Amino acid sequence: MSPHLRKKVVVVGHGMVGHRFVTAAIERGLTETHDIVVFGEEPRPAYDRVALTSFFEVGAEALSFLPSGAYEDPRVTLRTGTTVVEIDAAAQTVMLADGEEMAYDELVLATGAAPFVPPVPGAELGNVFVYRTIEDLEAIREAAKTAKAGAVIGGGLLGLEAANALHQLGVETHVVELAPRLMAVQVDDAGGATLKRHIEKLGLTVHTGVMTESISPDALADISVVDEDESGVLDGNVSALKFKDVEEPLAVDMVVFSAGIRPRDALARAAGLDLAERGGVLVDEQCRSSDPHVWAIGECAAPGGKMYGLVAPGYDMAEVVADALLGGAGTFTGADMSTKLKLLGVDVASFGDAHGTTDECLELTYSDAVTGVYKKLVISEDGTRLLGGVLVGDASAYGLLRPMVASGMALPENPEELILPQSTGGGGGIQLPPEAQICSCNNVTRGDIEAAVDNGCESAAEVTKTTKAGSTCGSCKVQVKKIVEDYFTAQGKTVDTSLCEHFSMTRAELFDVVLIHGYKTFDQIIEAHGTGRGCDLCKPAVASILASQLNGHVLAKENRKLQDTNDAYLANLQKNGSYSVVPRIPGGEITPEGLIVIGEVAKEFGLYTKITGGQRIDMFGARMEDLPAIWKRLVDAGFESGHAYGKSLRTVKSCVGSTWCRYGVQDSVGLAIMLETRYRGLRSPHKLKGGVSGCARECAEARGKDFGVIATEKGWNLYVGGNGGAIPAHAQLLAGDLTTEELVRYLDRFLMYYVRTADRLQRTSTWIDSLDGGLDRVREVVVDDVLGLGTELEAAMARHTETYFDEWKATLEDPEKLRRFVSFVNAPEIPDPNISFGSTRGQIVPDVADGPAVVGPVGLGATIPVGAPNLEESR
Repeated sequence: MSPHLRKKVVVVGHGMVGHRFVTAAIERGLTETHDIVVFGEEPRPAYDRVALTSFFEVGAEALSFLPSGAYEDPRVTLRTGTTVVEIDAAAQTVMLADGEEMAYDELVLATGAAPFVPPVPGAELGNVFVYRTIEDLEAIREAAKTAKAGAVIGGGLLGLEAANALHQLGVETHVVELAPRLMAVQVDDAGGATLKRHIEKLGLTVHTGVMTESISPDALADISVVDEDESGVLDGNVSALKFKDVEEPLAVDMVVFSAGIRPRDALARAAGLDLAERGGVLVDEQCRSSDPHVWAIGECAAPGGKMYGLVAPGYDMAEVVADALLGGAGTFTGADMSTKLKLLGVDVASFGDAHGTTDECLELTYSDAVTGVYKKLVISEDGTRLLGGVLVGDASAYGLLRPMVASGMALPENPEELILPQSTGGGGGIQLPPEAQICSCNNVTRGDIEAAVDNGCESAAEVTKTTKAGSTCGSCKVQVKKIVEDYFTAQGKTVDTSLCEHFSMTRAELFDVVLIHGYKTFDQIIEAHGTGRGCDLCKPAVASILASQLNGHVLAKENRKLQDTNDAYLANLQKNGSYSVVPRIPGGEITPEGLIVIGEVAKEFGLYTKITGGQRIDMFGARMEDLPAIWKRLVDAGFESGHAYGKSLRTVKSCVGSTWCRYGVQDSVGLAIMLETRYRGLRSPHKLKGGVSGCARECAEARGKDFGVIATEKGWNLYVGGNGGAIPAHAQLLAGDLTTEELVRYLDRFLMYYVRTADRLQRTSTWIDSLDGGLDRVREVVVDDVLGLGTELEAAMARHTETYFDEWKATLEDPEKLRRFVSFVNAPEIPDPNISFGSTRGQIVPDVADGPAVVGPVGLGATIPVGAPNLEESR
């Protein structure tokens, strides 16, 4: 198609649904024939509004779906901070707030919804907020710095999310709900009562069945008359809530309205488009409005007259419109409104006909007041079909029960087993049909998951990447993992968990074998439990296990042949055969004298210097034979190995914390230095990185580390399982408001639990995902100590810290170890002629002609390179 025949799609709104439409359009090829222009009213691109409360922990960038601010497809233009004020449907144009007009061939409305604020006198006071955008949360956080007590008006999903936010900010929190129970739309009276007990145990106060009559200003406020009928606006900040038929007002100094949402349909209304009776753009099954060139998706749309307030139906609508614009026949015929989430640490789920409105239906309930668990199933009168249910306190069965409703599959003979605890014979043993929908957010069935396995996916993580199952709200991730594993078993196919061809057991199993038998060498281990002579997979893994348990030197004679190139020379091999040297700089803190020494060493040995992302200084271009001399200069100045070459702790990054920063609430530098010094040299399945931030502004990026610590007014929040790299992962909160003593105890346990049980080269993020129960299981073991391993794990870490030594210094003190640091063992005075350098920006760089070092056959007259690990052993 020639450029002048290209059409234009204008999208109004860049929230989650608007973004989904754009990505679907790109993936399906719509941009081959259409240019897409997106107008977003908010100042930032689309972000994860479902996880809005986590903004206080992770910041705005972590929630963003488009951190770069632009799509990779150049045919899509995104303009944020831009408001569309008018639609001229006849002329097919939109007008922006600055007067600019833009023509469209097709218009997609994704304007979402706005918070509903009831007409309560005093709602215009200061410190009264809504809970919808990141800007709202920023304002709430600022007010919470001085507020003592706050009230959230609304006890539904959004209200409890807002209450969670206030609670996390350290404000005494009250939840005010007009209905007689919390989450009135999703749960029944008994479920609401169970949820209320859970929440009140956390220190929140719940007021149900009460109506807010007015919001009172502080004592200094005035009422200003603003019109002739003497209606007024209150000035000042909120000081109390007055409830109807309740004499005593509730003293609060901030209020958050989270009492529902209303579709943002003003543009459509002004343009003369048909609207649903209760608001929202009335659209057909393809989400087309009464104007054939205007479409509506998400919360602003009302397919069949009904508004859907969840993200999953909006995603479905986005896919339908992208398909329709390409001539497809896909339709939106309704949506699954089931929900599963964790509110204030409490599992809550609702699915299908949760309230039993179907004629002649029956209800089965299980309640345990001691553990705070309530479960209800709604079944058909003849007992053959599951219609819906409610789960509070334990929603582990949600992944099985919700698809049973959607698929209409037959119930087992004793359906009560589906909600009874496994210890009493519950559990069900149900096999879902292929058409059963597992991921409602992305409309993925069990058949889709199994097909992904058939097409080459070898793990649940690969299935999620391929199908998107579990990638949005995450509530089905456990179910996806189980389906993948069960399918492997049914097909007679298993994922080989062997360490390699020489060891049939996993790394974790091998770790326990070495621990129990007390083996000290590779030869002992392979003779007793393996075959052959080992390989480059099992040898470094065994070396790591032995180092974790014995803390011996990696260059000791019994360990030397196990090391890979970097460990073998205590430095990182670079592209031209030279090495880099990275001294440890705990917490990034270094004295001027230390900086001078590093500069002098780099200058004397002609090294390239660069400050790393982990707050250290890396020196590149060191020849192997110069490494000991470089180390000696550094060790004499008080430096030690930074273990940049090993699968071990690299750095604990920090901000300047309360020592210098006016926002800091704790000494992040001091803690970072203490943690890095404590865990230095700890050998692990993969490299480890940490971070400590002195306040919630998170300047140390602790949430991107294997363990991250963020200061609070009350102590420290501990996050685990983050990492950068090819597949980034954000760390998750393990425990909050910890003392330093508690923090160190939990970190000791976490790291040793990881070292003992993770697979070879498995990052903490994927290790946590691989555990049954994920982070909850880690919390049970590390914080709750359900396995009784706490003391043992702490003792293992204590042994590590007590036996730590610097590998550089120990090498310098051992002539046998120093013998290997020559380019050629039979000509130690000759430097490696293959290593050469060029120059860029005043520093050395590898010569552009250099490639990987090539070693010819070793024969008469040839020099023998030390880099061939076993040649020196054979001399």
